[in-house]
Amino acid sequence: MPSPVSRLALAVSLSVMTTSAFAGAQPFNTARSIAMGGTGVAVAHPATANTSNPAMLAAGQHEWSDDFGLILPSIHARFADEEETIDQIEDIQDTIDRFGDIDKNSQPEEARQTAGELREQLNAFDRDTVRIDAGLGLSLAVPNNSVSVGVFTNATLRATVRGEFDEADDQFLANLENADKDELLFADLERDLQSRGRILASAVAEVGVAFARSFDIQERSVQIGISPKYVQIQTFQYTQTVSSFDDDEFDADDSQTDKSGFNFDLGAAYAFGEEQQWNAGLAIKNVIPMELDSAASRVDEEVHTFELGPLATAGIAHSGEFHVLTAELDLNKQKAFGYGDDTQWLAVGAELDAFRYAQLRFGARQNLASNDDNSGIEEKTQLTFGVGLAPFGARLDIAGLVSDADLGAAIELGAAF
Repeated sequence: MPSPVSRLALAVSLSVMTTSAFAGAQPFNTARSIAMGGTGVAVAHPATANTSNPAMLAAGQHEWSDDFGLILPSIHARFADEEETIDQIEDIQDTIDRFGDIDKNSQPEEARQTAGELREQLNAFDRDTVRIDAGLGLSLAVPNNSVSVGVFTNATLRATVRGEFDEADDQFLANLENADKDELLFADLERDLQSRGRILASAVAEVGVAFARSFDIQERSVQIGISPKYVQIQTFQYTQTVSSFDDDEFDADDSQTDKSGFNFDLGAAYAFGEEQQWNAGLAIKNVIPMELDSAASRVDEEVHTFELGPLATAGIAHSGEFHVLTAELDLNKQKAFGYGDDTQWLAVGAELDAFRYAQLRFGARQNLASNDDNSGIEEKTQLTFGVGLAPFGARLDIAGLVSDADLGAAIELGAAF
């Protein structure tokens, strides 16, 4: 029989495969953006501007990237498991199996001790959460002196698995610790235990086009951009007892909800300074708010509302021949879906360039909306780093992310000239 962790993983996988595209709830970031602290509003290259700030499609770029940009593809993933939740699920399943294998007539004391061990494991499992983020994106950009055009599609997934210890199990196992042989023989943990594992996931997939144009105002360059797009959002919610999670009974259609519609992003950028080495950017993503309630299949489940609302981000950057320095701030807070932190990022990033052939990147960001009262894994300070290689117009970007809770990585292939 598959372990609970494999079944939980299968449930998440099935929820993804039943969508029309690989989808996710977190804003999509390219590998370069991730390496630079999640920034991009004031420093995006044409191919990355489609998802960071459409106005940057028409912004001044280095000669090697002002005619054409391609991302094919960009992939990233993050994993957070503060309490080793997956290992706990496996240990709990092992203990349940071990209790069932004990001869209660000849080894009643061992059965009592095993019940006590399981009680401790389930108490420790309560409210522990594991979170997985993943994303995939494609992008094409053709800057132009009149109107710059881009085409893009991207998607991300956030899935959480959370433990919940049922209070009735605490008393049930406490009684087994002092039970006689008959009570031990009658006990069936797979039947009687009600402690649960909950899966909660949210997903967003989008496909769109971007348009941008540059204007000269009082000898200064101003860019305006817009990205009309088609967006699909989904939620997935599934709850089952840890001891009896059965993938044969799993039906993704009963556990997910979805909604789709048209939306758009707006962007602006402004270059200034004696050599226009400074650049300010502003982007507003998902201008039209969208909401979707999750599906609750059990009476003890809470319905969660996923909100895809406008996110405004402002940034500033300084560019030189061999460096880029940037900082940006989310101007409003994004509400968490389910077991997580609200987010509002303050980020800084840097890129050191070696003659356009190689780049070293690093950054950091702080979640200004993080609080100790969240119901899942906190997101506070994250450190990022990465490298880029660009031989003869081809590009390979690799990025990493670390924090107290998260480990993440990204890889991206593309071209620019």
